[in-house]
Amino acid sequence: MSKIKVLIIDDSSVIRSIVREIIESDPLLEVVGEAQDPFVARDQIKKLNPDVLTLDVEMPKMDGITFLSNLMRLRPMPVVMLSTLTTKGADITLEALELGAVDFIAKPSFELLLENRMAFKETLIDKVKSAVIVDQKSYQLSSAIAKSIEGGTLAFSGCKRANHVIAIGASTGGTDAIKSVVRMMPINCPPIVVTQHIPPKFSERFAQRLNGNCAVTVQEAKHGQKMKEGNVYIAPGDKHLKVAAKSGSLFCTLEDTEPVNRHKPAVDVLFYSLEPIANNVQAVLLTGMGQDGAHGMLALKKSGARTLIQDKASSLIWGMPGSAYAIDAHTHEASLNDVAKELLSFAKLSRDEMKEALHG
Repeated sequence: MSKIKVLIIDDSSVIRSIVREIIESDPLLEVVGEAQDPFVARDQIKKLNPDVLTLDVEMPKMDGITFLSNLMRLRPMPVVMLSTLTTKGADITLEALELGAVDFIAKPSFELLLENRMAFKETLIDKVKSAVIVDQKSYQLSSAIAKSIEGGTLAFSGCKRANHVIAIGASTGGTDAIKSVVRMMPINCPPIVVTQHIPPKFSERFAQRLNGNCAVTVQEAKHGQKMKEGNVYIAPGDKHLKVAAKSGSLFCTLEDTEPVNRHKPAVDVLFYSLEPIANNVQAVLLTGMGQDGAHGMLALKKSGARTLIQDKASSLIWGMPGSAYAIDAHTHEASLNDVAKELLSFAKLSRDEMKEALHG
């Protein structure tokens, strides 16, 4: 098997050296070149024909967004963004994902990198390998998603059941996929809780950007917050999000505990927390790398929840939904463009109609 060829684009020679050492530690990867700015990178791409790029979001001479936009227009290829853990870095990265970048990894400070080198190493290698699998599908799906959300919100007559809740889990490709679903939701939709694998500052900016493009209210979840219809609650990037039922209402709860499935927030934590009210839950797994959420979804299915996975054709990476499929954790499967419609159609059913829809 030929090695995966990687081109590193970063203006910092220190970061380039670290990334090179990490990538070349894996026998399936090789660094074919380095570039300190997009102009050098452009020539390197033509000369070296890499399979994947790692791209710093903030670059000299030409910013990363301009370079990525040109690249996706002229020669779409897998790109993993290296992002600073700042508000500016978060905004640029989220825009890059909308343009067709496959994924991103938060670039830690030099001090944090020394402390958490192994975790950074594992994550970077995983993301580079996954990017190759995605290939040009990233840009194509991004364009399709943009078209799918042009139609606005869907009509909804209202939910016939109190405290019906929609729970969504996603990872790689999830920011665009979640946007596609949430953009279609009307202001009287059931409350929606979301766990997306994303760092702290990124989760806050993701919620804010999404809120500016939707009819519903999107916010980063707060501990003890009462859940209301027409609201979407995004898990903070450094806390697990759970749902608790108290005194006839639902509340967001946040936990600062250990990562689960290497993730914090973790989808499984959210899904397992919903077991006590499973017969009033719709759990959704969208595109994402790994298997987080699959076993929690299976538990919810066994407890009476409606469980929906995104199909393979519309997923950037069919890891999380595919893992759920493999253990038969889903009751339904749908293309990304149909997920919002599916959720609302089920949400308007009475309890008896819901049982019939689930069990025939």
